[in-house]
Amino acid sequence: MLEILTKITPLALADSVNPCAIAVLTMVLIAILIENPEKKKKVLLSGLAFVLAIFIGYTVYAGILVQFFKGFAAFFAQNSLTIKYILALIAMLIGALNIKDYFMYKKGSFATEMPLFMRPKLKKLTRGITGPKGAFIIGFIITLFLLPCTAGPLVIAAGILSTLPFIATIPWILYYNFVFVLPMIIIVFLIFWGFKEVDEVSGWKERNIKKLHLIAGILLFLVGLALLNNWI
Repeated sequence: MLEILTKITPLALADSVNPCAIAVLTMVLIAILIENPEKKKKVLLSGLAFVLAIFIGYTVYAGILVQFFKGFAAFFAQNSLTIKYILALIAMLIGALNIKDYFMYKKGSFATEMPLFMRPKLKKLTRGITGPKGAFIIGFIITLFLLPCTAGPLVIAAGILSTLPFIATIPWILYYNFVFVLPMIIIVFLIFWGFKEVDEVSGWKERNIKKLHLIAGILLFLVGLALLNNWI
């Protein structure tokens, strides 16, 4: 159990600080605030509904990925060391790309941010959110937009979990996705309690976007390095 925890936690933390997810949440909250400027409770419920949809969507995706890996169980059993090295190298590669973004940042970078062509479509979707129901429905759709910039750690985690019986993977998938959405939950409550305005959160994300990439990159690179050297 401790071995799985030490592998899954840094992957989930790396995913949770992804600027992509924070940017999408702030877009959603801005859209809700425009429609409900004086109804803070509605903003809270809508924000939480959106986060819940992201949590459920990513839980489904994680389950599918685990089953995908399990579909090749015989192959993986014969080549378990090779697969482990492949997952380690993927983690290190995505980690290196994130670290690169700290030194040479470019919007829409491959494997670390949402592609630029998707962003206008995403903005169009978020404009239609007026309350919790809409936020929940749009949240499911938006998970597809988030996948290009957040799927890397999830794929690695699914590969690690695929060695367990499927029932045993469920608590780990839920744990991973809870860690993933935790910063979003905190942001929603900070705005509800009045500590931060949405534009302040958005501005903070823009000012610290390179640092967020650096944190995610270091975590992913260390996970890959640990897997490669059998440290975890």
